[in-house]
Amino acid sequence: MELKIQPIGNSYSDQAIDLILNIQQKEFNIPVTLEDQPDLAAIEHFYHEKGGHFWGAFIEGELVGTIALLKFDKHAGAIRKMFVKKEFRGKELNIAQALLEVLISFCHENQINELYLGTITILKAAQRFYERNFFVSIEKEKLPPLFPLMSADNIFYHLSIH
Repeated sequence: MELKIQPIGNSYSDQAIDLILNIQQKEFNIPVTLEDQPDLAAIEHFYHEKGGHFWGAFIEGELVGTIALLKFDKHAGAIRKMFVKKEFRGKELNIAQALLEVLISFCHENQINELYLGTITILKAAQRFYERNFFVSIEKEKLPPLFPLMSADNIFYHLSIH
């Protein structure tokens, strides 16, 4: 199984929506809808046009993971839409790690030095993943003023990359 990570845009919106909503709603019972996430139907507008990016992880042509960078300040971005399909998770394929590394490389190339993200209490594996990658937990009050808050998020992380 060969993993291919590539930038994706609006033409992949339907696949990204299927992947992400299934994980949010069916796997974790997070009360979030497509209407709560208009970015998924307009990837290029929400991410690319503002200096961020959106990537997909593919195995044999199937979208199995996503990660996005929402640039919200000259040198700062928020990680969004970090999801890997259940049957493709784990150290064997290391898809989440590969996605994060692609995003961090993009940050280096584009002078984005500060990364932030929000997640929710129930996503314990995600929290462990970010902590293994040197993200530090921060209080909501310490987030930059321009950080784009998501209503469901209640745990926040920061990483300085230089």
